[in-house]
Amino acid sequence: MQFRQQALAKLQSPEELDLPVRLARPQGWLALGVTVVVMAAASVWAVTGSVASTVGAPAILTHGQGSYLLQSPVSGQVTAVLAKQGEQLPADAAVLKVRTAQGDAVVRTVAAGRVTALAATIGQIIQTGTNVAAVEKVAHASDPLYATVYVPAENAADIPEHASVDLTVSSVPTQTYGVLRGRVKSVDRTAQSAQSISAFLGDSQLGQQFTSKGRPVAVLVALDTSASTTSGYRWSTTDGPPFRLDSMTLASGSIRLADQHPVDWLLP
Repeated sequence: MQFRQQALAKLQSPEELDLPVRLARPQGWLALGVTVVVMAAASVWAVTGSVASTVGAPAILTHGQGSYLLQSPVSGQVTAVLAKQGEQLPADAAVLKVRTAQGDAVVRTVAAGRVTALAATIGQIIQTGTNVAAVEKVAHASDPLYATVYVPAENAADIPEHASVDLTVSSVPTQTYGVLRGRVKSVDRTAQSAQSISAFLGDSQLGQQFTSKGRPVAVLVALDTSASTTSGYRWSTTDGPPFRLDSMTLASGSIRLADQHPVDWLLP
């Protein structure tokens, strides 16, 4: 009965046709306009915009040709160490003297380079094939440094040519001197094993370290040069560190990957 009375009261009330119709308040129109503009901008960005992403990976500063492990071609006792760590040597330079059953023999460099490590000492007994030194292949001390970044293999295809790279160098305080700048020079599409990395760097421990999470891809990075910095390279700060960089210095690299369009991942 209550609903019937309400219906009758509604029929008896005037229609109020003389009152103006209010479609929406000004605040409503403003909200609608903002919504339309935002949706239009989002649609344009989804079609024409791009999303930048980076991949981070461990790196090391070296000269471009890498290093090699010098192995003794003979067995015997080391009687003299003829080279010093850090010394620049030509090809076929004497490194060790070894007393063998057939007489004295000299262990010599295979290629010109800088001695980065000496593993033999006077009086030590060594066997044929023993690693006695690590030599970095560099013709001149002024040859430029490169960075090798060991990137996960699944990211290799997304690294564009000449992509920008930021390098955080372990020996340089980042908060004070910033990061080192560079560009991708080449990407080795073959996944690196611990043995191949050890052979290139002349250090078996680094081979294990860089493959601890799987076999990576080696990305060679050319460092941007600068005549106004002490290091000779460009940094995110004006001057960079007040000292020069050494090869075989560990770093971490951040490589900018190819831009992706949002529509590629917004659509199913």
